Amino acid sequence: MRPLLARLTVALLLLVPPSVLGFGKMSSVSTSPSSVVASSSRDAGLFIETPLIPSSELTKLCNRPVYLKLDTLQASGSFKDRGMAHLCETFKTQKGTKKLISSSGGNAGLACATVGPKLGMEVSVIVPESTKPIVVNKLKSLGADVTIHGKNWNAADELARKRVEEDAEAEYVSPYDHQLLWTGHSTVVDEIVQQLPGVGNTPAMIIASVGGGGLICGILEGLERHGNMTSTVVAAETEGAASFGKSFVSGKKIRLESIDSIATSLGALEVTDVALDRARAHQVKGGVVKAAMCTDAEAVEACVRFAADCRILVEPACGAALASLYSDRLRKDVLDGLGEGPIIVEVCGGSGVNIDLLSLWKKEYLEKE
Repeated sequence: MRPLLARLTVALLLLVPPSVLGFGKMSSVSTSPSSVVASSSRDAGLFIETPLIPSSELTKLCNRPVYLKLDTLQASGSFKDRGMAHLCETFKTQKGTKKLISSSGGNAGLACATVGPKLGMEVSVIVPESTKPIVVNKLKSLGADVTIHGKNWNAADELARKRVEEDAEAEYVSPYDHQLLWTGHSTVVDEIVQQLPGVGNTPAMIIASVGGGGLICGILEGLERHGNMTSTVVAAETEGAASFGKSFVSGKKIRLESIDSIATSLGALEVTDVALDRARAHQVKGGVVKAAMCTDAEAVEACVRFAADCRILVEPACGAALASLYSDRLRKDVLDGLGEGPIIVEVCGGSGVNIDLLSLWKKEYLEKE
């Protein structure tokens, strides 16, 4: 276990009762249909069951229980390990895949570079020019072959697909647009249901950041698997990368002209159609889907406040989800009309952050004269 992860895990174990953390509960429900989802990749240690901890600060702000699902503790630093593990492990067992070519603004590539070698796979990642140096260096340290190409993820993706066409041994890995990814991500709902204390184990709301739409596809899939739970789902984005929010509000798919946001890992010019389709289907079944679009400053402020509250660093893409509750402006709309029950914030993490970057963002966005 990595030293930082080990220290964080020990700290959580000391501070939070095991009944809240929910460690080991997945193995105790082996007869449940949800326990078999991505079970082989979980059993192989390709992703972990992450803690669900109460947030006293957000609970006070919302006047109801708020829990944090800490997927930032996954090995690569984000929730992406879930879907990537399920996809890559399936590719290996069903296709015998030995080489992966991924396009990514950062976190999906890091997940691919983390999971792939554990399965004996060679990994190449094409990243856009907007990718932070810290992410590029981490990719290289994991042994991935890295190519920097294009102004945004879409341009990088075009090159990745071209290279796959030219290499008969390679398999293309999308950062968000594949059913196996969505199913892997859906395991977060299985864990939440098992870890929540109280009767019913049903969250009133789940808040998650949206880039290309892979995570929200997984969350909606997980809710459906658990008896079509009608929890409110909040899709959080920054205003300069709101491909889902702008499409969902307008009722038609919108392709952004460019990504104008500090949250570069949310940088897909358009969201997958499936995310919009599943969001509408969730509403038809009695659920609610809300789009929450924050400013870059609100995302950074949420990262800073979260670091102070929980002593954990996350990048602004994750800060968008946290801003839905930390921001006075957004919190009122997010909570409007919400029924009884706890709120879950998916702390999706991200590796494009360190103390120096957070300090720089704080100075740039929060300390302007």
